[in-house]
Amino acid sequence: MALFDLPFDELREHRSASVAPEDFDAFWSKTLQEAREHDLDARFEPVDTGLSTVDVYDVTFAGFGGHPVKGWLRLPAGATGPLPLIVEFIGYGGGRGLAHENLLWPSTGRAHFVMDTRGQGSAWGGGGGTADPVGGAPAFPGFMTRGIDAPENYYYRRVYTDAVRAIEAARSHPLTDAGRTVALGASQGGGITIAVGGLVPDLVAVAPDVPFLCDFPRAVSLTDRHPYREIALFLKTHRGRSADVQRTLSYFDGVHFAARGRAPALFSAALEDQTCPPSTVFSAFNAWAHEDKTIEVYDFNDHEGGGPYHEAAQLSWLRTYA
Repeated sequence: MALFDLPFDELREHRSASVAPEDFDAFWSKTLQEAREHDLDARFEPVDTGLSTVDVYDVTFAGFGGHPVKGWLRLPAGATGPLPLIVEFIGYGGGRGLAHENLLWPSTGRAHFVMDTRGQGSAWGGGGGTADPVGGAPAFPGFMTRGIDAPENYYYRRVYTDAVRAIEAARSHPLTDAGRTVALGASQGGGITIAVGGLVPDLVAVAPDVPFLCDFPRAVSLTDRHPYREIALFLKTHRGRSADVQRTLSYFDGVHFAARGRAPALFSAALEDQTCPPSTVFSAFNAWAHEDKTIEVYDFNDHEGGGPYHEAAQLSWLRTYA
């Protein structure tokens, strides 16, 4: 696929037309307050993986509504002191995988916490094990329209809340250093990272890679690739619902969380990315409030973005912060 979005010079200046609801901050403050009424109840059970360089813990904590959410905590084997903490969120349809997977970050000497995404973990990778016990209004198959009838019911209200609680759970372990916490993830994980960056005030850095869930108005009208296409297909059936749907999505748009970002950030975008079009990524990057921000651009890549090249960029960049 050749370049299909805005020219690069225009991407550098592009701003979203999405408008944050007046009660955006109040909505999220109330949501997190309600979640924190439930005991976090973070439990860390050691797992016998056969690995000699990494210790792995099977984690369960209380997310949105007090619902149990799974995760893995991976530590360098034999670690004895508080470690810089990487909290990672997963791409659309994936789950936390198996205990022995995803060893890059603990191999750097950091603690690494991976959150399972509720209701997902069945499309690729090693799977997941976190249910989503909340029902919703009729929705097109997938997750993008679940509960889209109202912000209070929307699926990503639960996921973003789980993500904030995941950071709290990871920080509660005695071998993690709460003061050196980084959030990162790719695609959906990148979108969740941006949300967390706007909701958690004391992260030391965030690294959203080819992030999803940004600039909904442009994304839904620009690309016909899933998952954004789920929203268009819903509206194809539910004629006349566009304004209501856009209102719901405005509470979950990465652009508005980015405007509240309070940590240094490393973004990435791929200029042939039809899943998360580069203009939607630049919408969030250009809105990111912290002045210490940079974006890696991969000119001839689709949604795979920089792959191992971007991992190398992250490894170098994070030395400054954690």
